[in-house]
Amino acid sequence: MAVTIGAEFDSGNIQVLDATDPGAIRLAIRPDRQSGHFQWFHFEATGLVPGQPYHFRLENAGRSSYNRAWAGYNAVASEDGEQWFRVPSQFDGQALSFSLHAPGPRLRVAYFEPYSRERHARLIGRALTGGLQCIARGRSGEGRDIELLQAGDGAAHKRKLWLIAQQHPGEHMAEWFMEGAIDYLLSGAPALQGLLKHANLYLIPNMNPDGAFHGHLRTNSFGQDLNRAWQQQAPMQAPEAHFAFEQMQAIGVDAFIDVHGDEEIPHVFTAACEGNPGYTPRIARLEQQFRDLLCAQTPDFQQTRGYPRSAPGRANMALACNAVGQRFDCLSLTLEMPFKDHDDNPAPATGWNGQRSAQLGKAVLIVLAKMAGALRA
Repeated sequence: MAVTIGAEFDSGNIQVLDATDPGAIRLAIRPDRQSGHFQWFHFEATGLVPGQPYHFRLENAGRSSYNRAWAGYNAVASEDGEQWFRVPSQFDGQALSFSLHAPGPRLRVAYFEPYSRERHARLIGRALTGGLQCIARGRSGEGRDIELLQAGDGAAHKRKLWLIAQQHPGEHMAEWFMEGAIDYLLSGAPALQGLLKHANLYLIPNMNPDGAFHGHLRTNSFGQDLNRAWQQQAPMQAPEAHFAFEQMQAIGVDAFIDVHGDEEIPHVFTAACEGNPGYTPRIARLEQQFRDLLCAQTPDFQQTRGYPRSAPGRANMALACNAVGQRFDCLSLTLEMPFKDHDDNPAPATGWNGQRSAQLGKAVLIVLAKMAGALRA
């Protein structure tokens, strides 16, 4: 039976080079539109013979945006698009390869557990039914909604806490994180009473719906990396970042968490604003308090591994974390999760996945609940 490989669906990305031999299926990852970035892949194989071995080879992996990330990486697969498992994978410096015996006639394979637009719609519906408000809707370059949700009564005297996710569309763990945060907000947990007494929360679950839909790694429909667009927030090239920053200007910001995934580092960590020209000891103390509290809240967070610290005054001010921290003199962090397993707390069958990302979303809200009253002097 012939194998059919396709990716004409939400977040799909693959080029078929040769699928005639089940033992040597040759594929390539398609670059982002109007950009040379590529790493994300997501395809479906149909016509599989259950129990038969199949070998897949992504031949251009060695030329991808983060080719060092393939070391120690395992692809994910699913029969039903709901339950995902890791597939042992090998990288030879040029291609990423993996083999498996087909569990059934159909199989999805991806770089990470995808977060679909359909699931996004259900999440927004659940949030609105549960009491959150959609206080503004931006539009992506292709006209998709970018919802700004508010939890709390909107009182002006309260702290304003912002969480945004998936500026980089291939980082699907970021919206899984937001699902966990939103579901926790809907749970009515006792810790939330104190949080909402002091603060309103503002959440954008998916900043880059066009890129996510098209299977991009880094960019929107115009080829713009949104997390390199916050110094100007150009409304034509980066309407998504422009919308978010305009809303922040109108509402205010007392804390900001920008949720991402990192291809190379198999740990959960934060990057901060130490390179900003307006960095102060007060901000440094808030950053350390956040990190200490999150370490105490979950074993999935750690403080020893991450990005090198920026030198004083040398921050890239086009990044959301730095631009927002500088403009609002507030706690501002980039939160990174792995595409691989989590070396401090491994789970070989699944690696880091959607469920663990969602649990981290809950943990971050618990930490913000503890900090809300002390975010300003």
